[in-house]
Amino acid sequence: MTKLSLPVLLIITLTVSTLFTGCSQKAGMKKPGATKYTSAARHKSTMRSYKVRGKRYHPTYVEVGDTKKGISSWYGPNFHGKQTSNGEVYNMHARTAAHKTWPMDTMVKVNNLQNGKSTIVRINDRGPFVRGRIIDCSYTAGKEIGLDRMGIAKVSIEVLGFAGKIESAATIARNKKMHKQTRVALSNFGVQVGAFRRQEGAQVYKRKYTGIYANYKPVIKRFSDVDGAPLYRVWLMGFRSEQEARDFKNNNDLAGAFIVRN
Repeated sequence: MTKLSLPVLLIITLTVSTLFTGCSQKAGMKKPGATKYTSAARHKSTMRSYKVRGKRYHPTYVEVGDTKKGISSWYGPNFHGKQTSNGEVYNMHARTAAHKTWPMDTMVKVNNLQNGKSTIVRINDRGPFVRGRIIDCSYTAGKEIGLDRMGIAKVSIEVLGFAGKIESAATIARNKKMHKQTRVALSNFGVQVGAFRRQEGAQVYKRKYTGIYANYKPVIKRFSDVDGAPLYRVWLMGFRSEQEARDFKNNNDLAGAFIVRN
């Protein structure tokens, strides 16, 4: 049972893409494909890490009931008719918003903490890229909470659902109490911990990692190398963001390990 050397792994990494079939998901997690708003390809591309003005952002999963506080702004005529991150044409009269890391089509309630007004928006864009600001509302949504007069305001935001569907306050409270919040995971990251020419070697490594981590599951993926010979990769799956997988890799002694993604 021969484990491949790091140089060979790097060569294979360059020649074999990280395509794989999805592993089993955790209870309560949703992994939607295309919605009526956003294509599957757009969902995947908008969940990749990206860099703006020298700062890197790591989009990640959210779950119904998640909250955050910060500053909200709004954007309107200068962007009206232009393309948003999810591929839609921006309509300043629709109730949409931009968020730096939450998934496209996440339904969010925005509460203006300064005047008590609120609105519900659907995320379809990235931004705002200004320190302290957590959400950028469309003109209509912003007007509903007074941003057309105030410009910016202190707000709290709460995830209510996904892809146009909103859960009731009672359902959210009940699911929180039972720890059954609906969660969306539009990306499935993993860490490759081994690669073998023979399946027996991969099985040994899979058993080694089985049951060690409550949230991560080892799986074996069969590929072919450049010569057509079988290659068995052992991936530790279940990471819900690129940063989570990277932190795990950096905090554990995993020589030659690297990040993989669906």
